[in-house]
Amino acid sequence: MVPSKKIIVTIDGWSSCGKSTLAKQLAKELNYVYIDSGAMYRAVTLYFLRNHIDWTSPVQVVEALQNIHLDFRFNEQSAQSEMFLNDENVEYVIRDLVVAEKVSDVASIKEVRDFAVAQQRKMGARKGIVMDGRDIGTVVFPHAELKIFMTADNAIRVQRRFKELFQKNPNISIEEVKNNLEMRDYIDSHREISPLRQADDAIVIDNTHLTMEQQLHKALHLVNEKCG
Repeated sequence: MVPSKKIIVTIDGWSSCGKSTLAKQLAKELNYVYIDSGAMYRAVTLYFLRNHIDWTSPVQVVEALQNIHLDFRFNEQSAQSEMFLNDENVEYVIRDLVVAEKVSDVASIKEVRDFAVAQQRKMGARKGIVMDGRDIGTVVFPHAELKIFMTADNAIRVQRRFKELFQKNPNISIEEVKNNLEMRDYIDSHREISPLRQADDAIVIDNTHLTMEQQLHKALHLVNEKCG
């Protein structure tokens, strides 16, 4: 049964912990809007790479952000919201390893985070949303009614990420994926601006040994508790 009360659900956690999978499942089950904050940072990173923006230069970053328009559009065929960068569907391009290797650097820039957070808060003004990322429960929506923090064993995370990337790039090695995840974990948790951390009132879901159905059941139970 879908609760009539609309709330904000935040899902934070480490890379390749299944945050997006759970967020999409939950949004669909609740008839909520799913907002993939990571896709927003990936799209900005893609724009920077394509346009040879030096993101160590605050002037270039600010100027570039003025030329970036991001929005999510619902694809009826896939039944999912997809990321558009300046009216171009970049949902699949932003998943490439070349973007993954740079997104943590770009996402750590204050001006980029301010740009993304302002858009995210605007999207969440009406509630009834599920958003996943690194700082959604701590920075973007610190007063969200339900905060979930996702985690899983590192070896499991590497295997999941490798399986995802191998389908697009059969030449990728598991060592490359492992190194990329370790680098992103370090940058995400040590950056000066909005580091990844578990909110004090977040509820942890460790899905190392959970199926997608089991983690969805746990999350739905938590939503019903908050809306009861």
